Amino acid sequence: MKLSAAPTLASMLLTLSASGFCQAPGTAAEPAAKPAAPLTTRAAVDGLSDAELDQVLQLLKDNYINPASLNEAEMRRATVQGLLDRIAPGASIQQAPAAGDTNAHSPFRAEILDNRIGYARLGAITPGNITELDGALQKFTASKLGALVLDLRATPPGSEFEQTAEVCKRFCPKGKVLFSVKKPNIKQEQILTSKEDPKFRGIFVVLVDHNTAGNAEVIAAVLRTHLNALVIGQQTKGEAVEFAEFPLATGKLIRIAVAEVALPENVSVFPGGVKPDLPVEVPQETTDAVLKQELEKGVSEYVFETERPRMNEAALVAGTNPELDAIQASQKAKGEKPKAPLRDAVLQRAVDFITTISIYEKNEKKPAAGK
Repeated sequence: MKLSAAPTLASMLLTLSASGFCQAPGTAAEPAAKPAAPLTTRAAVDGLSDAELDQVLQLLKDNYINPASLNEAEMRRATVQGLLDRIAPGASIQQAPAAGDTNAHSPFRAEILDNRIGYARLGAITPGNITELDGALQKFTASKLGALVLDLRATPPGSEFEQTAEVCKRFCPKGKVLFSVKKPNIKQEQILTSKEDPKFRGIFVVLVDHNTAGNAEVIAAVLRTHLNALVIGQQTKGEAVEFAEFPLATGKLIRIAVAEVALPENVSVFPGGVKPDLPVEVPQETTDAVLKQELEKGVSEYVFETERPRMNEAALVAGTNPELDAIQASQKAKGEKPKAPLRDAVLQRAVDFITTISIYEKNEKKPAAGK
């Protein structure tokens, strides 16, 4: 067997130099070039010229492995799909609603939390719910509450902007421009202004979630603009527009944004939505369950932690609850995991924020020592 020759010193130095381990004194190795970040499809397409777009289409037709997927019908489908993706949520294809299928009415609910915070769940933006809102605001003011939580998570999407302005008027200063509605084919825009004195003054917090759309997004943005209201929850849908629905030949509908809401101070809601000042991510199924339970049983028990019930004096002294402990022990023995109590995490954050601000303002009003 023939053995290979031992490497010479010169060949070893050449190897080390090529790998960056042998450098001249006082010099640094050149950093390895970072690979370029891959372009998204949209970014890549946006960077093409008109001539390149035509070239790409022709090259795909001439060379793609499956020519049948690039026939005229598929090209038209790709065009429509691409357009809808690019302008979303400004347009979409939808099934026609079944006869008599309408959005369920979402009721109004109001409550006083901890004798210091007004809570108003707006529900659907209807004249009846706005009347109930007036009654709740009157009660909150008479009770000298210093804070209000306006919950928009149960408000169905819509574009009834006259009614939307009516809600905003209850809170915003008189004479302020609330928002305007612009249509691209009409030069004159509809401007909606507050013409009343506010029905409630104090700390404002607005609750939103991923399903908050249309009217409710406008309310949240207007109250943040004019009242510095804190928005808590998740980023909204970005549908602060007026939609028109046009029937298609098969019975489906195409839903197209035909007018956009414009807010003062160049605040944009479409298509980005309202980004919360304090994000709180909660699974949508949890939010739906909480809202349902709060409507049926009240809000407070899903916000404030309650002490475990003490069933007798001995348990009270020992700091235990024999009945509850027995249930939990039985669940553990069966391999069952005790379910955590349902809580409204978004509303809990709102209450925490209001409590913090209230304490700060109270301390600010105290006279300094020695004065």
